[in-house]
Amino acid sequence: MKKIIISALSLLAAATGAVAQNSSVLTQRQYLSGHGCDDMVQWDFYCTGGNNSGKWTKIGVPSCWELQGFGTFQYGMKFYGKAFPEGIADEKGMYKYEFKLPKEWANHHIELVFEASMTDTQVMINKRKAGSKHMGAFYRITYDVTDRVFFGDKKNLLEVTVSKESENAGVNLSERRADYWNFGGIFRPVFIVCKPALNIERTAINATANGEFNAYVLLNHTIEGAKVKTTISDFNGKKVAENTTDVRKGSDHADISFKVNNPKLWTAETPNRYKVDFALIDASGKTLHIEKDKFGFRTIETRESDGLYINGKKVNVRGVNRHSFRPETGRTLSYQKNLEDVKLIKSMNMNAVRLSHYPADPEFYDICDSLGLYVMDELSGWHGHHETINGQKLIREMVTRDVNHPSIIWWSNGNEKG
Repeated sequence: MKKIIISALSLLAAATGAVAQNSSVLTQRQYLSGHGCDDMVQWDFYCTGGNNSGKWTKIGVPSCWELQGFGTFQYGMKFYGKAFPEGIADEKGMYKYEFKLPKEWANHHIELVFEASMTDTQVMINKRKAGSKHMGAFYRITYDVTDRVFFGDKKNLLEVTVSKESENAGVNLSERRADYWNFGGIFRPVFIVCKPALNIERTAINATANGEFNAYVLLNHTIEGAKVKTTISDFNGKKVAENTTDVRKGSDHADISFKVNNPKLWTAETPNRYKVDFALIDASGKTLHIEKDKFGFRTIETRESDGLYINGKKVNVRGVNRHSFRPETGRTLSYQKNLEDVKLIKSMNMNAVRLSHYPADPEFYDICDSLGLYVMDELSGWHGHHETINGQKLIREMVTRDVNHPSIIWWSNGNEKG
């Protein structure tokens, strides 16, 4: 039951121990892996087939296990159009990792996050399931593990089983029967997120060229009498606008809407951005949680039989398709490698990039935001397409993760047969 009134939650907090008064109201993050291919963290690892299989050893995380000497290199085209063919490389990777969490995080909301894992992923935390099996390789997987983790000196045991092939036909046809290499592994970072027990779950920002700022701010529980205070600053830290909006009675979200005077606009040529703080405030005036983000003011318009307009000005799109790939590290990249790709595209006098054929690393979008590239964010697909039920889940994961990036001006529902 998501909509629990604040009085019931207060009773629960009193019974389990109230949140420490000096605890941070900001979202905190602790990495369990490296941030990319250049700072991997060693985890215990067992591969079931191919190279270096049949024994427990170590592997760097994040990585594609083939590039770390495990499993079988295989190209997707040989099995084109077949969901479950004979002869496919279908090894599994089993991971183990122990970690501690700060004792100050007790009585907070704790999430375990995988930025991406290829392909089917089952997660156990302290011998309990973190959640249902995830099917799909290029998406942020988030588990609420508040009631499954220990704090202070007691270690937590993370166990992950990654299947290179999916048990879902649509995932295999969309992501693996394609004109590129098939990899396996936890290939993007893994981290823990800590928020106050009552918090902002997520936001969606729409800031337009006329200065209108609209945001949907979703809470993790209904909190009677709550408000959301929104503060917008420029990148030098100067406050440019502020607003306080009531959370409607009985609701679990706030609809923010106000005007900012004469904002600097975001385009690929003028990538002006702003910072925003959303502060969740309870009925007594206490700040419960602050969520921070970055955004840009821009208006996207298509005019029939004419073209694309950004902020009222016609744009000639000059772009390229881009894979997340390096021969040395497969699909596991780093901030520097993502930066190199954006700089290369801009150096060719291009202003746009299509993320073929799957969502990219979050930092790639941030670089496009900051340096200026128009982005097409794409659901995974090549010539196959996702089945509706699982595909809807993947679309939700893509959009909720990426929606606030001003660089994204198109969403693609997959490649040619999506």
